[in-house]
Order: sequence, then structure tokens, then C-alpha cells
Amino acid sequence: MLRPVAIHCLFSALLCMWTLCNAQSDSSPPAIQLRLAGEKRKHYEGRVEVYYNGEWGTVCDDDFSISAAKVVCRELGFMNAESWLPSAKYGKGEGRIWLDNVHCSGGEKSLAQCHSNGFGVSDCKHSEDVGVVCTQKRIAGFKFIRNQASEEGLSVQVEDVRLRATYSQRKRIPITEGFLEVKDGGKWRQICNEEWTEKNSRVICGMYGFPGEKRVNTRPYKLLAKRRKKNFWGFSVNCTGNEADLTDCKLGREIELKGNSTCEEGMPVVVSCVPGRAFAPSVSAGYRKAYRVEQPLVRLRGGAMIGEGRVEVLKNGEWGTVCDDNWNIRAATVVCRELGFGSAKEALTGARLGQGIGMVHMNEVECSGFEKSLTECYFNRDALGCSHEEDAALRCNVPAMGFHKRLRLNGGRNAFEGRVEVLVERNGSKVWGSVCSDSWGTMEAMVVCRQLGLGFASHAFQETWYWEGDSSADVVLMSGVRCSGTELTLDQCLHHGKHVHCPKGGGRFAAGVSCTQMAPDLVLSTQAVEQTTYLEDRPMYALQCAHEEHCLSESANTADPNSYRRLLRFSSQIHNNGQSDFRPRAAHDSWVWHECHRHFHSMEVFTHYDLLSLNGTKVAEGHKASFCLEDTHCDEGIEKKYACANFGAQGITLGCWDTYRHDIDCQWIDITDVKPGDYIFQVVINPNYEVAESDYTNNIMKCSSRYDGQRMWTYNCHIGGSMSSETVETFPGLLTNQVSHR
Repeated sequence: MLRPVAIHCLFSALLCMWTLCNAQSDSSPPAIQLRLAGEKRKHYEGRVEVYYNGEWGTVCDDDFSISAAKVVCRELGFMNAESWLPSAKYGKGEGRIWLDNVHCSGGEKSLAQCHSNGFGVSDCKHSEDVGVVCTQKRIAGFKFIRNQASEEGLSVQVEDVRLRATYSQRKRIPITEGFLEVKDGGKWRQICNEEWTEKNSRVICGMYGFPGEKRVNTRPYKLLAKRRKKNFWGFSVNCTGNEADLTDCKLGREIELKGNSTCEEGMPVVVSCVPGRAFAPSVSAGYRKAYRVEQPLVRLRGGAMIGEGRVEVLKNGEWGTVCDDNWNIRAATVVCRELGFGSAKEALTGARLGQGIGMVHMNEVECSGFEKSLTECYFNRDALGCSHEEDAALRCNVPAMGFHKRLRLNGGRNAFEGRVEVLVERNGSKVWGSVCSDSWGTMEAMVVCRQLGLGFASHAFQETWYWEGDSSADVVLMSGVRCSGTELTLDQCLHHGKHVHCPKGGGRFAAGVSCTQMAPDLVLSTQAVEQTTYLEDRPMYALQCAHEEHCLSESANTADPNSYRRLLRFSSQIHNNGQSDFRPRAAHDSWVWHECHRHFHSMEVFTHYDLLSLNGTKVAEGHKASFCLEDTHCDEGIEKKYACANFGAQGITLGCWDTYRHDIDCQWIDITDVKPGDYIFQVVINPNYEVAESDYTNNIMKCSSRYDGQRMWTYNCHIGGSMSSETVETFPGLLTNQVSHR
């Protein structure tokens, strides 16, 4: 039998345990604040940082999972998480590592509710800082809860941002001016202009695709603001001006509002932006007919969309690339603004948009964000070791021009293909109709795919009878379309205008396209050409097959069978630097068999070989059919796919090259009738644009050549650009290759 004292002690112990358990179950998790940080990132991804106990810190990647990433993203106002990244992929953080061994079920409302070792209990290093990638879509009605204790370093977080134009401004394309509004808690709110700066406006303009801001006449806006219902956001914004997005700016102080409707001495913020030249508005046409304006020192290559590409800079007359070491959103934004776009959406590394050629001109680039050109940024002139596998690229914010609303694809099996239809005003109303397929080709299809934001063209169709359609397919509204490939929209290309002329009519002969996100990019090796060029005198009787395939000049038609032809022979090594394999357009069963050489041609004209006078007149020519497109060699780690043996598949794999040796038929220019002198030796790959590529400007190689009647000097070979008409007055040691006939 228990004594009263023992019973009392037991009861007290049970009561204490019950009280403790209830206290633990009722206790709420500590208040924390999250943010995404780090370089080389978009606003919805980054290193996870936690504000706790008055200090920002990081989260260790031990035991982290996609469930934990979902909790982080939802706590930041995003719908969901796409992935998480370990090992400080967004750079090493600083300060404390607040959380380690985090275990979340995915249903928690805060990362603080997930199980962990406890705040500040960790054996990790910052090399293990975890990062997340969230979906871009925001939670509808998400209300950003501001923790007063974490004001310092806290980024702006809102659902959306917009420029609300006045009625008269809405008629202009693009919209460059209006009231700035942010969406927070599911409602659009104005920002009080009491502490608004031009640097803030610069960031907003960059987000909307404009390179700069300008001062605005606020007088008419004050009158409008008085008539409108006001619903102010309760905070100011503090941008330095070099941010790529408003979410990179810091929250300012909380503004005292009178009934949440007026700011004490100000009015709603109005932002006015300066568009790039290619997007400058015109009241009459809604936009100015303009082509993308290439700046003299920086350009973009290999991009599928407007405002994206591999970054290339001009140095000492030669275009070269930028190494991705230290490449970040700030440097990318400098390039975007320099080219007439807004701030950068992405800073891409690892040759994501294809490999360039030539020199790597800049490495370890560091920009403040206010430079007028990338060439003004600091870079390490002594850094070595960068290859084209590390070429930097970017994607820019571009203005909303509404290009995609004036064009559509109809009848295709998916959103990336179909018959091309244009929206045209006829008799006071807008109607949809088809495009005549006369002269329709890859360049025209490229413009269509880019205008619709669908990437590159993979095919251009001159017959579309196999696609379903409605009555709009029979009405031809555009004909005679000829594009250079640089136009922003199809109606910027040459065409017949209102005087449509299409003998074949629409319907089954309407123009069509198919689009793709990736394309090949063929580049010829200049070194291989320079090192293998020589002259050969070959008897006519040994050239019958080549003559049959039109590989000799016209004078060979009447030549004596015992006469000789003088051939300028060379090897060509063609590398695929793009993002996908190069494949002939023609189907396997439509290749043409050539009995004399006993092989198939998958492309009747794969390359043009020309000898030009210094003024560009053709004096001798040759051509090469693609009788054998195959992988001769590949970069390390890449397997060959294509081989011509046994009627095999033809093509050039990404990262591989095809070599046409100098000793095979038609690998020459017939210069029998050429007189001694100075010339330009030119090779053009895929000259008829039969197969779509991400960049056609690097398909041309030009060399300086001098012929004295017995010997040929070939030197200064380069890709793209125009050959200087200046000749070399003497034969200095600059001439890299001297060849004579055999």
C-alpha cells in the first residue's frame, strides 16, 4: 500500500509531464523569413536563405528533398517547386547555417515546421548550401507577410507587376508609359512616389524590355489620379538601378497611409521608358518597320527567339566569344541594354545556345551594371584555358509588341506546325487568310517561327493539303514573300502588299511551317582549307563522272578528251556546333541515285565553291552534292550516329564533323580558264538554306588567293563577314600557304 507522500509525488510528476507535453504541442514554430539568393539565377530560383534571430543564414543540403523545396517555394509565394540543387550550386552563402537534416512532408506552411536538428545545430559547411527552383507561377492572392525584424536585406516580393497605361497610351505599341501597379494579396495596388527614384524606374523599364527610362510629365497623371480610386501598397522600394528585376530590389520603409488610400505628400508612381530602336512606336503603323540593329562591338548569335543568343564581341577586327567564368545576370543585363532590349531574364553558361568559333575574347567579366557596353566592363586579360564549351549566352526581356497576335498556325498536328495564316484588315474589318507558297522557303519559315515564339524553323512547306483547314485557307492575303531572315515579323519581309498575286491559289498550296526549339549550326574549318589547298592538272578522260555531275566549268563541254583541266583542290572539314543534329530535308526514299559514282545524293547542292574577282564577280565555280553526309570524327565522349555505308542514315551529329578529303571527285574548283591575278576563294555551306540552322552567317568562308599561272597562294581564310577588296602588294611572310600544280 502506497503512502500518501508517495502518491502525492507520483501525482505531481504526472501533472508536470502532462503540462510539459501540452506546452510543447501548443508551441508555435519560430517566426522566420525566407529569400532566394546567389548569382547566375532567375528570380524564382536560388540559394535558400533563412532570417532567424536577427541574422540571415543558409540551409544545409543533408536530407533535403523535393518536399522541402515545395514548402520553401510556397512560403515564398510560388505555386510549386520544380527541383532542388545541392552543393552550393548558386554559390556559397555567409553567416550561420541555420537548418540541417531538414525533413518535410510537403504539407507544412513554413520551413520552420519541418523536422530538423534545430536552429543553428549543424555540422555542414557553406559548400553544402541548398538551392531550389520554383515554378514561375505565383499563388493567386498570395500576401507577402513582412517581418519587421528582417527589414535589412529583404527583397521585394509581390505576385505581379504592370504598367497601367492611359486610354490614349494603349493605342501605342509597345506601351512605354503608365501608372506602376503591383499585385499583392490578390489586389492591384499603386505605389506612393514620395521615395521613388529614377533608379527604380530604370529597373521597371528593364523588366518590360526597354533599355532606359526618362522623366515624365506628371501633370496629366495628377488629374487622372484624383479621379481614380486609390489603393496604395504600404511600402517604398529601394533599387540601386542595376537589378534585373523588381524582386532583386530591397524593401524600403513602411509608408504611413491615410486610410490606406492616399500617400501624404505624393501621388501614384508613373514610369516612362525609352524603347530600343527596333521597337520604337509609331502612331500610324503601331510599330516602326525596323530590323534588329546590330551594335558594332557586341552581337548575339545562335538564339531561337528575339533577344537571346550567344554573346560575341569584336576585337581587333575579329569576332570572338565570352567565357562563362563569373558570368552573371548583371553582365548579361549590360549586353541586353546595349543591344536595345531590357534587362536580362537569364545568364546562360556552358554554351547553352551553341558553341562559337574563333578566339575567346573576354574571361572573368565583372560589370557594375551601369556600363554602356560590355566592352567597358572589367575582365581578366591574362586568364587562359577557356574553350568554346564555356561560351556565355543570355536571354533578354523584350517589349510586348503583340507580334504573335497577327499570325497563327492552323491545321497542324501540334502547336509547332501548321498552315501559316495572317490577320489583315480588309474593308474595315480584320480577317484571317493564308500565305501564297510561291518562293516560300526556310528563311520565310524562320521569321514565322520566331514571330510566334516557337524557335527555329525545321521545315518550310509549299503544299499543305494534308492539314485540316477552314475557309480561311482558301483566301490568300499575302503573296510574293521574300525574307532575309533578320525580320521581326513576316509583314516586315518584302511582299506584294495589297496587290496579292498567287496563280496557284491557296488551299492545298498555302504556305506552311514546322518549328523546333533547337537547330544545328555548321561551321567550316578554315585551317583545314588553308593546309590542304593545291593545284592538280588532270586529264579529261579521268573526269567523266565529275563532268556528268556538273563539277567542271562550261568550257569542259567542248574540251578534247585528251586535254587537261587545272583543278584547285582542298579538303573541307565541317563541324556541327549547334544544338541538334544536321539532317537532310529529303526523305530517305527520295534520295537520287547517281550511277556513275554509284552513290545517293541526299542534298543535290550541299556546298558551293567559287573563285571571285576582287569586286565579287564569279570567275570559276564548283559545287558539292551531299552524297555522303556522315560523322567522320566526333568530340570526346560523343558517339557517331551517321554512316553512308550500306545506304545508311546521313547527317552530322551535334559535336561531330564530316570531312570531304581533297582527293575525292568534285572537291575542287576548275580554274582552267582563270588568268593570273588576285582573287577571293569562297566556300558556302548549305547555300540554298535547304536545312534550317541556328546561324547562317558562319556558313561562308572566304580566303585571299593569288595565282601566277603555275602556283596558287591561299591565306587569310576567315568565317563570315565581307572580304576586303584590298590586295597584298607583295608576297610577305603573311601568306600562310603556297601551292603549285602537280
